[in-house]
Amino acid sequence: MDEMPVDHRAARALRVLLEPPNPALALQLGLQPDIEVVRDPMARPAVALVEDLAAVTALLADDPECRVLVLTGSAHPGLAEAALAAGAVGLVLRDGPIGDLADCVRRASTGETVVDPALG
Repeated sequence: MDEMPVDHRAARALRVLLEPPNPALALQLGLQPDIEVVRDPMARPAVALVEDLAAVTALLADDPECRVLVLTGSAHPGLAEAALAAGAVGLVLRDGPIGDLADCVRRASTGETVVDPALG
């Protein structure tokens, strides 16, 4: 007897947008049981991960309810302050452990400000 595959994703997965698209990161985040990576802002993501500060204001103009986290590879003086001033809810390392990034996404979705201690 053939059975339908079981989707182990939570009933209400947290929708996350990556801007720009990052297939490797999308795959890693998509393996989290409660995260669904979406490809389009029209999917109404709860959290967006962006690499450019200009993307923060553009995303928030389209969807003020979206929580935006800025991804960075290293600390730059004033980057955390600039990201928060642009409307982001935090700044996180792009290349850190995926579990830490997923935790930051979850925390940001609740409205918490998330700044990686290495970047503050």
